[in-house]
Amino acid sequence: METQAVGIASFLSQTDAVGKGILALLLLMSLATWILIVTKALQFILMRRRSTHFLATFWNAPSLQVVGNHLDDHHPDEPFSHLTWHGLAAVRHHQQQGADKLDQAGSPAEFITRAMRRVMDEETARMESGLTVLASVGSTAPFVGLFGTVWGVYHALINIGMSGQGTLDKVAGPVGEALVMTALGLAVAIPAVLAYNAMVRGNRVALAQLDSFAHDLFAFLTTGAHLNEAPAVPTLKPVTTARVR
Repeated sequence: METQAVGIASFLSQTDAVGKGILALLLLMSLATWILIVTKALQFILMRRRSTHFLATFWNAPSLQVVGNHLDDHHPDEPFSHLTWHGLAAVRHHQQQGADKLDQAGSPAEFITRAMRRVMDEETARMESGLTVLASVGSTAPFVGLFGTVWGVYHALINIGMSGQGTLDKVAGPVGEALVMTALGLAVAIPAVLAYNAMVRGNRVALAQLDSFAHDLFAFLTTGAHLNEAPAVPTLKPVTTARVR
């Protein structure tokens, strides 16, 4: 009895351009997913390390002027220093230029708030870059693989029908090869979904910390006091009354 070759190479030799295109699409989706996973992971680790170093420098600085001098010497390279640099720049600009344009109208506090909000929106967009690709791959890759399986099974059955050999050993090989496309779709989708969930959680934590730091920084820039710092209570000297004789 003639033994039929079984494997992905046999499947590729029997499929048409549509099946090969689906396989190439899955490979491209997998490549894009792993490139994003590696690059975003390295960026997140580097950002956390730089943010920790800057926050230690910020909270140990004796004044905002010292922090500003530090940022002038070391250009901001992570969200917290970027926010601080723009907040200090907004204070200097409003003090020197005033409100001579529409986007500078309002009190100094309102101008600082708008400047800091723009920075936080930019940092949010930068952190979320690439998540759309991971979400798209995670949601569509299983269906792309399933379509490849359906297409492969269809062509396998057509070929079996044309040859007139419908025995189990002739059907199991081509159909099993076509099912590999479904497995490839899942293999592409699962890492994308896991990476997407991990990055969303990491971004949520980082943005929550940045928002908390923004409140403290705003309080420093507008009042010169820490947000949670209680107002100093003046010490009253005891009043002595002279005895009347």
